[in-house]
Amino acid sequence: PSRFTERYLNSLIIGFGSTFLAVFLGTLAAYGFSRFRVPLQDDLLFFILSTRMMPPIAVAIPIYLMYRTLGLSDTHLGMIILYTAVNISLAVWLLKGFMDEIPREYEDAAMVDGYTRLQAFIKVVLPQAKTGIAATAIFCLIFAWNEYAFALLLTSGTAQTAPPFIPIIIGEGGL
Repeated sequence: PSRFTERYLNSLIIGFGSTFLAVFLGTLAAYGFSRFRVPLQDDLLFFILSTRMMPPIAVAIPIYLMYRTLGLSDTHLGMIILYTAVNISLAVWLLKGFMDEIPREYEDAAMVDGYTRLQAFIKVVLPQAKTGIAATAIFCLIFAWNEYAFALLLTSGTAQTAPPFIPIIIGEGGL
């Protein structure tokens, strides 16, 4: 395959991998924040949101040094972990809003009928939250796909994605 095809496949692998993890973990966290009283909940939610406000360049050098030490530079796993960490705050906030809109009475009725909390979550809450989960997944995928700064800094060949590769190929004379 061509160099661009490899970068495109890397973008697919990293984008879908990080989106799956961010949405999966975000769904669980959002359900917990929505249904249970968590100590310092407002502070935790603000902290989760504030991680999204930090510009990537502010953490780029520490992440680069950490990834180099751990051997995660230029790996799919390293990029998936990083993009998951970046997108999980978005997933938690979006999904918490969707979870808050699902009436608790549906879960209560399911548990009266003999469902466990997990069964009620899987069979009652998740089907009602699927449109919110889909919307969140689309946003997370778009953000992971378009991310440029970390991809430029942490990848050079094996796991390089399309966004940092496109300027290189344009400079060489085109696709």
